[in-house]
Amino acid sequence: MTLNRRRVLRGMLNGSAVTVALPLLDCFLNGNGNALADGKAMPVRFGTWFWGLGITKSIFVPKKYGAGYDLPEEIASWKNISQHVNLITNLSVLRATEPNLCHYSGWVAGMTGIVPKSGNDKPGESIDTTVSNQIGRSTRFKTLTATATGDVRSTVSYESANAPTTPEFSPLNFYTRLFGPDFQDPNAPSFTPSPKVMVRKSVITGVLGEIKKMEGQIGAADKARLDQYLTGLRHLERQFDQQLTKPEPLPACKAPAALKDEGKPGGEAMVVAQRHKMMTDLMVMAIACDQTRVFNMNYSSASANTTKAGYEKPHHTTTHEERVDETLGYQENCSWFTRRSMEAWAYYVEAFAKMKEGDGSLLDNMLIYAVSDHGYARIHSLDGMAAFTAGRAGGKIKTGLHIDAGATTVARLGYTVQRVMGLDIPSWGALANATSKEFGEILA
Repeated sequence: MTLNRRRVLRGMLNGSAVTVALPLLDCFLNGNGNALADGKAMPVRFGTWFWGLGITKSIFVPKKYGAGYDLPEEIASWKNISQHVNLITNLSVLRATEPNLCHYSGWVAGMTGIVPKSGNDKPGESIDTTVSNQIGRSTRFKTLTATATGDVRSTVSYESANAPTTPEFSPLNFYTRLFGPDFQDPNAPSFTPSPKVMVRKSVITGVLGEIKKMEGQIGAADKARLDQYLTGLRHLERQFDQQLTKPEPLPACKAPAALKDEGKPGGEAMVVAQRHKMMTDLMVMAIACDQTRVFNMNYSSASANTTKAGYEKPHHTTTHEERVDETLGYQENCSWFTRRSMEAWAYYVEAFAKMKEGDGSLLDNMLIYAVSDHGYARIHSLDGMAAFTAGRAGGKIKTGLHIDAGATTVARLGYTVQRVMGLDIPSWGALANATSKEFGEILA
């Protein structure tokens, strides 16, 4: 075969020719690479939640450790969810010789266990991708990612350094993707496989053989890329198989009424809160309907540009320019923004807790991991950071605890949640952040 960037894979489907385009392989580039419910146990799901610009320690970190921790001003909104949440404080990103890349190093380390070397460095796949490769291959969507910012760039999820997970940023589009024509209601009295899905699956099957013929004609790097592509196609086939098989009934699954309005655009805090609620409600029902078992939500971006009505500066600018109030002892408006973030987290957790599943709740059968980009954003701190978990992971996690991490690496929590999700990894992270030490206090 002659290989070039216009090459497509050809196969036969019911006597008709079908084609599938190839991924962009190295051999197509120039030398610089710049050309051109049956008695089985409930499934355990994994999610992430991200908020930007950290915390104010004096009014965020509880004075009491262990169970029944107090709720300082910035987390007063957790009143109805604290029993579901493990709060880990005094975490650090251990930079060693790496720079403190403002609003970047912290969340990258939290999601990959590795401190980036530059602002373009995304060292490895994010934690949700790792988990989805373990548990996300039997559902319609391997993973779902959404953002409340209204900005398609707001994601902390990556398949690889060059493959960010594109988030859904429009509630209307998110609804259509989840509950549009391809949605198969597991509680419907009848089941009719989608002809469109059948054709998609057959087209992929028709070209898999030709991929094998190519392997002797390409280099090692291209073979690795083609293998990754082939793995992706096989995953699509498994997803199509799922869509072509009548699903098991799920009493909690009730497709919501079609959205007619997704609210106002923009980044004003009340608008973001409403968008976050809409995205959360859709995500909860998507998981209740077993459309995915791995999910991500961004409340704000790392350099959050959320605004406050009647106040001239967005959140990010406020962290740097607002003076500390001499009476309060903290930045008043900056804390206002943090409180809105924590209200959104409270809504997120409670939404899953309210959804009944089996003899408990949806939250009981999941584990949510929440991180930020800094501890104290005013000085771009990578110590004194906070992270949370919510949910019992099917009984594997204790909840309602406040734990002092003792200035150890944030990678410890990432390592812990991966072990809980069934990953057989001896350690996680790299260099100073490499760890094999779990937070045993939260393990059941």
